[in-house]
Amino acid sequence: MGRIMGDRFFIRLLSVSSAVIATVLVVNIFTSSTISEKEKRHEPVAEEKYGCVPLPAKIDFCGEAVPLDRCDVAESLDRELLVNTYFHSQTILFLKRSNRFYPDIERLLKEYGVPDDFKYLCTIESNLMPRAISPAGAAGFWQILAKTATELGLEVNEEVDERYHLEKSTWAACQYLKKAYQKYGNWTTAAASYNAGFRGIQRQSDKQKMESYYDLLFGEETGRYVY
Repeated sequence: MGRIMGDRFFIRLLSVSSAVIATVLVVNIFTSSTISEKEKRHEPVAEEKYGCVPLPAKIDFCGEAVPLDRCDVAESLDRELLVNTYFHSQTILFLKRSNRFYPDIERLLKEYGVPDDFKYLCTIESNLMPRAISPAGAAGFWQILAKTATELGLEVNEEVDERYHLEKSTWAACQYLKKAYQKYGNWTTAAASYNAGFRGIQRQSDKQKMESYYDLLFGEETGRYVY
Protein backbone atom coordinates (compact mmCIF):
# COMPACT_ATOMS: atom_id res chain seq x y z
CA MET A 1 0.00 0.00 0.00
CA GLY A 2 2.81 2.38 0.91
CA ARG A 3 4.59 1.63 -2.36
CA ILE A 4 1.39 2.33 -4.34
CA MET A 5 0.88 5.66 -2.55
CA GLY A 6 4.49 6.53 -3.17
CA ASP A 7 4.15 5.75 -6.87
CA ARG A 8 1.02 7.88 -7.09
CA PHE A 9 2.78 10.79 -5.37
CA PHE A 10 5.72 10.47 -7.78
CA ILE A 11 3.37 10.41 -10.77
CA ARG A 12 1.50 13.44 -9.46
CA LEU A 13 4.80 15.27 -8.89
CA LEU A 14 5.83 14.55 -12.46
CA SER A 15 2.49 15.87 -13.72
CA VAL A 16 2.83 19.09 -11.74
CA SER A 17 6.42 19.53 -12.86
CA SER A 18 5.42 18.97 -16.47
CA ALA A 19 2.66 21.55 -16.16
CA VAL A 20 5.05 24.11 -14.69
CA ILE A 21 7.63 23.47 -17.41
CA ALA A 22 4.96 23.74 -20.10
CA THR A 23 3.71 27.03 -18.65
CA VAL A 24 7.21 28.49 -18.55
CA LEU A 25 7.80 27.46 -22.17
CA VAL A 26 4.51 29.00 -23.32
CA VAL A 27 5.23 32.25 -21.47
CA ASN A 28 8.74 32.41 -22.92
CA ILE A 29 7.45 31.80 -26.43
CA PHE A 30 4.71 34.42 -25.99
CA THR A 31 6.94 37.08 -24.47
CA SER A 32 9.72 36.52 -26.96
CA SER A 33 7.25 37.09 -29.78
CA THR A 34 5.51 40.11 -28.24
CA ILE A 35 8.32 41.96 -26.44
CA SER A 36 10.55 43.86 -28.79
CA GLU A 37 14.31 43.99 -28.58
CA LYS A 38 14.04 47.62 -27.47
CA GLU A 39 11.80 46.64 -24.57
CA LYS A 40 14.19 43.88 -23.54
CA ARG A 41 16.94 46.48 -23.40
CA HIS A 42 14.59 48.90 -21.57
CA GLU A 43 14.82 51.38 -24.41
CA PRO A 44 11.95 53.71 -25.36
CA VAL A 45 9.26 52.05 -27.47
CA ALA A 46 6.55 53.48 -29.70
CA GLU A 47 4.06 55.24 -27.42
CA GLU A 48 1.10 54.40 -29.66
CA LYS A 49 1.53 50.71 -28.87
CA TYR A 50 0.16 51.35 -25.39
CA GLY A 51 -2.13 54.24 -26.24
CA CYS A 52 0.18 56.61 -24.39
CA VAL A 53 0.64 60.33 -24.78
CA PRO A 54 4.00 60.83 -26.50
CA LEU A 55 6.50 62.98 -24.67
CA PRO A 56 7.59 66.07 -26.58
CA ALA A 57 11.18 66.23 -27.80
CA LYS A 58 11.63 69.30 -25.62
CA ILE A 59 9.51 71.37 -23.28
CA ASP A 60 9.99 74.38 -21.06
CA PHE A 61 8.39 76.01 -18.05
CA CYS A 62 8.41 79.80 -18.15
CA GLY A 63 11.17 79.62 -20.77
CA GLU A 64 13.32 77.34 -18.60
CA ALA A 65 14.17 74.04 -20.28
CA VAL A 66 12.89 70.88 -18.59
CA PRO A 67 15.76 68.31 -18.61
CA LEU A 68 13.92 65.50 -20.40
CA ASP A 69 17.24 63.77 -21.09
CA ARG A 70 17.07 62.61 -17.48
CA CYS A 71 14.98 59.46 -17.12
CA ASP A 72 13.54 60.46 -13.73
CA VAL A 73 12.33 63.78 -15.12
CA ALA A 74 10.90 62.19 -18.28
CA GLU A 75 9.09 59.52 -16.23
CA SER A 76 7.66 62.12 -13.85
CA LEU A 77 6.30 64.21 -16.72
CA ASP A 78 5.00 61.09 -18.46
CA ARG A 79 3.06 60.13 -15.33
CA GLU A 80 1.27 63.48 -15.14
CA LEU A 81 0.47 63.49 -18.86
CA LEU A 82 -1.15 60.08 -18.58
CA VAL A 83 -3.02 60.79 -15.35
CA ASN A 84 -4.46 64.07 -16.58
CA THR A 85 -5.13 63.09 -20.18
CA TYR A 86 -7.24 60.09 -19.25
CA PHE A 87 -9.05 61.83 -16.39
CA HIS A 88 -11.55 62.99 -18.99
CA SER A 89 -14.23 64.56 -16.80
CA GLN A 90 -11.75 66.72 -14.89
CA THR A 91 -9.90 67.70 -18.07
CA ILE A 92 -13.15 68.80 -19.73
CA LEU A 93 -14.07 70.88 -16.68
CA PHE A 94 -10.67 72.57 -16.79
CA LEU A 95 -11.11 73.39 -20.46
CA LYS A 96 -14.55 74.88 -19.85
CA ARG A 97 -13.47 76.96 -16.86
CA SER A 98 -10.30 78.13 -18.60
CA ASN A 99 -12.40 79.78 -21.32
CA ARG A 100 -14.03 81.85 -18.61
CA PHE A 101 -11.06 82.76 -16.42
CA TYR A 102 -7.85 82.50 -18.48
CA PRO A 103 -8.33 85.73 -20.45
CA ASP A 104 -8.37 87.78 -17.23
CA ILE A 105 -5.61 85.73 -15.55
CA GLU A 106 -3.37 86.01 -18.63
CA ARG A 107 -3.90 89.77 -18.75
CA LEU A 108 -3.11 90.17 -15.05
CA LEU A 109 0.02 87.98 -15.15
CA LYS A 110 1.35 90.05 -18.04
CA GLU A 111 0.50 93.28 -16.24
CA TYR A 112 2.25 92.17 -13.04
CA GLY A 113 5.35 90.83 -14.81
CA VAL A 114 4.92 87.09 -14.19
CA PRO A 115 5.23 84.42 -16.93
CA ASP A 116 2.02 83.24 -18.55
CA ASP A 117 2.67 79.61 -17.53
CA PHE A 118 1.64 80.44 -13.98
CA LYS A 119 -2.01 80.37 -15.02
CA TYR A 120 -1.58 76.58 -14.81
CA LEU A 121 -0.41 76.90 -11.20
CA CYS A 122 -3.66 78.72 -10.47
CA THR A 123 -5.49 75.85 -12.17
CA ILE A 124 -3.93 73.08 -10.09
CA GLU A 125 -4.33 75.10 -6.90
CA SER A 126 -8.08 75.73 -7.11
CA ASN A 127 -9.30 73.81 -10.19
CA LEU A 128 -10.35 77.33 -11.28
CA MET A 129 -13.16 77.29 -8.72
CA PRO A 130 -13.61 80.84 -7.30
CA ARG A 131 -14.82 79.67 -3.89
CA ALA A 132 -12.35 76.84 -3.43
CA ILE A 133 -11.11 76.34 0.13
CA SER A 134 -8.67 73.72 1.38
CA PRO A 135 -8.78 71.75 4.66
CA ALA A 136 -5.90 73.96 5.84
CA GLY A 137 -7.93 77.11 5.19
CA ALA A 138 -6.27 78.28 1.95
CA ALA A 139 -8.90 80.01 -0.15
CA GLY A 140 -9.69 81.43 -3.56
CA PHE A 141 -8.23 80.99 -7.02
CA TRP A 142 -4.65 80.93 -5.75
CA GLN A 143 -5.34 79.08 -2.47
CA ILE A 144 -3.73 81.62 -0.18
CA LEU A 145 -3.70 81.17 3.59
CA ALA A 146 -5.24 84.02 5.61
CA LYS A 147 -1.96 84.93 7.33
CA THR A 148 -0.05 84.93 4.04
CA ALA A 149 -2.78 86.99 2.39
CA THR A 150 -2.52 89.76 4.97
CA GLU A 151 1.28 89.70 4.71
CA LEU A 152 0.90 90.18 0.95
CA GLY A 153 -1.46 93.12 1.41
CA LEU A 154 -4.90 91.55 1.03
CA GLU A 155 -7.77 92.37 3.35
CA VAL A 156 -9.07 89.31 5.20
CA ASN A 157 -11.56 89.64 8.04
CA GLU A 158 -15.06 88.58 9.03
CA GLU A 159 -16.66 90.85 6.46
CA VAL A 160 -14.17 90.97 3.60
CA ASP A 161 -11.93 88.30 2.10
CA GLU A 162 -10.03 89.50 -0.93
CA ARG A 163 -8.61 86.03 -1.57
CA TYR A 164 -11.82 85.38 -3.51
CA HIS A 165 -11.29 88.44 -5.72
CA LEU A 166 -9.66 87.33 -8.95
CA GLU A 167 -7.66 90.47 -9.67
CA LYS A 168 -6.54 91.16 -6.10
CA SER A 169 -5.63 87.56 -5.33
CA THR A 170 -3.71 87.28 -8.60
CA TRP A 171 -1.80 90.44 -7.68
CA ALA A 172 -0.92 88.92 -4.28
CA ALA A 173 0.18 85.61 -5.82
CA CYS A 174 2.38 87.50 -8.27
CA GLN A 175 4.05 89.38 -5.43
CA TYR A 176 4.94 86.07 -3.82
CA LEU A 177 6.18 84.53 -7.07
CA LYS A 178 8.36 87.51 -7.94
CA LYS A 179 9.86 87.44 -4.45
CA ALA A 180 10.52 83.70 -4.88
CA TYR A 181 12.16 84.34 -8.26
CA GLN A 182 14.48 86.91 -6.71
CA LYS A 183 15.38 84.38 -4.02
CA TYR A 184 15.97 81.33 -6.24
CA GLY A 185 16.88 82.86 -9.59
CA ASN A 186 14.51 80.63 -11.58
CA TRP A 187 10.77 80.26 -12.02
CA THR A 188 10.76 76.47 -11.61
CA THR A 189 11.90 76.53 -7.98
CA ALA A 190 9.72 79.58 -7.40
CA ALA A 191 6.73 77.50 -8.50
CA ALA A 192 7.73 74.63 -6.22
CA SER A 193 8.03 77.04 -3.29
CA TYR A 194 4.40 78.06 -3.81
CA ASN A 195 3.58 74.52 -2.68
CA ALA A 196 6.37 73.79 -0.20
CA GLY A 197 7.01 77.31 1.07
CA PHE A 198 10.37 79.02 1.43
CA ARG A 199 11.12 77.01 4.54
CA GLY A 200 10.27 73.71 2.85
CA ILE A 201 12.59 74.41 -0.06
CA GLN A 202 15.39 75.63 2.20
CA ARG A 203 15.08 72.64 4.51
CA GLN A 204 15.48 70.16 1.68
CA SER A 205 18.21 72.21 0.01
CA ASP A 206 20.25 72.32 3.23
CA LYS A 207 19.73 68.63 3.89
CA GLN A 208 20.50 67.41 0.37
CA LYS A 209 23.10 70.04 -0.60
CA MET A 210 21.26 70.70 -3.86
CA GLU A 211 19.43 73.74 -5.20
CA SER A 212 17.68 72.80 -8.45
CA TYR A 213 14.10 71.55 -8.20
CA TYR A 214 15.01 68.66 -10.49
CA ASP A 215 17.88 67.62 -8.20
CA LEU A 216 15.96 67.82 -4.94
CA LEU A 217 13.99 64.90 -3.54
CA PHE A 218 10.64 66.06 -2.15
CA GLY A 219 7.55 64.35 -0.81
CA GLU A 220 5.00 63.25 -3.40
CA GLU A 221 2.94 66.45 -3.50
CA THR A 222 5.81 68.87 -4.10
CA GLY A 223 7.64 66.24 -6.16
CA ARG A 224 4.70 66.15 -8.60
CA TYR A 225 3.77 69.82 -8.33
CA VAL A 226 5.73 71.38 -11.17
CA TYR A 227 5.01 68.50 -13.57
